[in-house]
Amino acid sequence: MVVFRLAESIMSAPTPRFSPYPLYAVCLWTGNTLVTKLAAGAIHPAAIAFYRWLLAALVLTPFVARAVWRQRAVVKANWRKLAVLGGLGMGMYQGLAYHAAHTTSAVNMGVMVATMPLMAALLAAGFAGERPRRASLAGAGVSLLGVVLLATHGRPDALARGALHAGDALMFVAVASNALYGVLLKRWALPLSTWEQLYAQIGFGLLLLLPFWWWAPASPLTAANLPLVLYAGTAASIGAPYCWMQGIRRLGPARASLFMNLLPLLVALAAWGLLGERLQAYHARGGVLVLGGVVGAAGRA
Repeated sequence: MVVFRLAESIMSAPTPRFSPYPLYAVCLWTGNTLVTKLAAGAIHPAAIAFYRWLLAALVLTPFVARAVWRQRAVVKANWRKLAVLGGLGMGMYQGLAYHAAHTTSAVNMGVMVATMPLMAALLAAGFAGERPRRASLAGAGVSLLGVVLLATHGRPDALARGALHAGDALMFVAVASNALYGVLLKRWALPLSTWEQLYAQIGFGLLLLLPFWWWAPASPLTAANLPLVLYAGTAASIGAPYCWMQGIRRLGPARASLFMNLLPLLVALAAWGLLGERLQAYHARGGVLVLGGVVGAAGRA
């Protein structure tokens, strides 16, 4: 039912249009969720977080560095905002996700990421001083119940005993930080191009991640973890944002964000087929509640 509702929402626009770019982005982010889970046993979280954005910066430097240098006065005037954005999007979000992967499943991570558009909508309403719509509040409540089912493995009563998995809590905070990142990015509207902002934010994010990488246990690049870093630093850090920006340009942010609801399904299928994760009944119940809340709120917004 949720999948049919999602497809109907995507295709029912005044001027029917379709772009594959948001789907490409979601597929790349699906791969990144699997990479994040695989990294849990192959490289220290602080190391892959740092190496990932260092690689992305190196790849972008020949194409963006000169433009950012020309805009250095703008960067200097807005460095605090860029530092906050870099800390939220490059530091906290993915850094916490790498830590979360040690104690939660890829399926749980994928479902929690699907709550990001709804979190962003609620945060945006709070920043604008507006009362959120009833549909948004109802959707948030339904989605939160789904997250609780996932985090407690289908036994919400476990919360009373304090049996909350640390990885699920970390992933929830990570998703909230990225939702706040999106809200601030739109609210501040810095006078830089998208790629210039991304490059500057990566720089500040690296400064934040540097001490964690420096003080973390040694975790050198190996034949086992190098492909994970390469994927995270290129496909997930550059390819996915590019596809997402192209999708928003063609479809608008509201319709493009609906594609994010496909992420839990794709992650669950990939985790089952490639990682051997077993799908349980609480995954289905929690996933349906999360997606139902998100899609229901979006459909009545």
